[in-house]
Amino acid sequence: MEECLIYSKRCFLDDVFKEATIHVKHGKINRINGGYHQVENIPFLDYQNLIVMPGIIDTHVHINEPGREDWEGFDTATKAAAVGGVTTLIEMPLNASPVTTNIKSFKLKQDASKGKLHVNCGFYGGVIPTNKKDIEDLIKAGVFGIKGFLSHSGIDEFPNVSKLDLEAIAPILKQYDIPLLLHCELTDDDVPEVTNPKNYQEYLESRPQHWETNAIDLALELQKAFDIKVHIVHLSASEGIERIKLRKKETNKLTVETCPHYLYFNAETIPDESPIFKCAPPIREKANNDQLWDFLLDDGFNFLASDHSPAPPERKQLESGDFFKAWGGISGLQFTLPILFSEGKKRGLPTEKLISLLTKQPAEFLGINDKKGALIAGFDADITVWDDTLEIPILEGTIQHKHKATPYMNEKLIGKVMHTFVNGVQVVEDSKLKTLQQGQLLLKRIYD
Repeated sequence: MEECLIYSKRCFLDDVFKEATIHVKHGKINRINGGYHQVENIPFLDYQNLIVMPGIIDTHVHINEPGREDWEGFDTATKAAAVGGVTTLIEMPLNASPVTTNIKSFKLKQDASKGKLHVNCGFYGGVIPTNKKDIEDLIKAGVFGIKGFLSHSGIDEFPNVSKLDLEAIAPILKQYDIPLLLHCELTDDDVPEVTNPKNYQEYLESRPQHWETNAIDLALELQKAFDIKVHIVHLSASEGIERIKLRKKETNKLTVETCPHYLYFNAETIPDESPIFKCAPPIREKANNDQLWDFLLDDGFNFLASDHSPAPPERKQLESGDFFKAWGGISGLQFTLPILFSEGKKRGLPTEKLISLLTKQPAEFLGINDKKGALIAGFDADITVWDDTLEIPILEGTIQHKHKATPYMNEKLIGKVMHTFVNGVQVVEDSKLKTLQQGQLLLKRIYD
């Protein structure tokens, strides 16, 4: 359909739910009429009381192609995104081979995505100790940010950077107003000796809170010294919250995210020999995660992102149960909305606030809030329609990820994505894929 009308009693417009009819034409939202508004010869989709909202924007996804598409690839990842109501995602630079740290590898990644994008996709570039000269070219080529690790990334081709490395590229980031995204863990030897690598508590103790807070201190120091945009990815340590709060009072150039797994799971309930739960930084104790929720409810997080980072079962050590040998990453791209909605209901999170954290606020971070992240006439018709009353079990047969193993398996969640529109085309109908290859490649527009 080149044109349709989408009606619901609960369209998310101007940060509130309103009865409205959205006219979609040629990939854009053409106009929005209040109430029930049929037009002769235009298909009318009556979604009654379902929530109609902007498509979810996931700013933190590991797709791993080219080179490690046996872990995940553009085809399966963007199918999972579509079924989960995600219409735009930004892909991380480090799990592909080659890693995205220069123009050549960036072009290879774009080429690898051709014909496989079922939702919109943009990219970050990476900073490693040896590629200072490549950063400006990556920015000019259209990456949405530069990502670095302050500890080993898990991929030898993507080594961690030092403070000196980041100081060297800070003036370039400042010039182009591009964010530096940091994995905030600074390793040291102040950790207990490992006696049982299959014990989750030992894995948790091996990546203590002070690793995160020391790295956050470094990140805040860089932000202040160079007045650059700094984004802290996947905060898990509650001891970092007060530092972040204080700096946020002084600048609008510091942003922070967390992820569904830090808000849904707690260390106390993770069994031994279950590295399906392994990620870095780790899922921490309930008391810690309650503080993350308090920060979220107090508008502390700028947005939420999946940090989808899958791997084959053998890389996750599912048979051996060894946390220390397993790949660290959570597979959950498809389930972000029901996970956060289900847990949010228990915590008093207003649905309106959740939607903003998944749509408008990530669009602002990426600088695409002139065309995505809201239902506004003239914007791209990226639309998610979901039922906030239905319970859904996470079952293997419904999972679109390449590998079905996930810590969310058999969880019962509230909130079912029914329909997804990407650039005005219905790609998911009644929770099933309908039309493929409707996603577009997104490149950041740079103004000198």
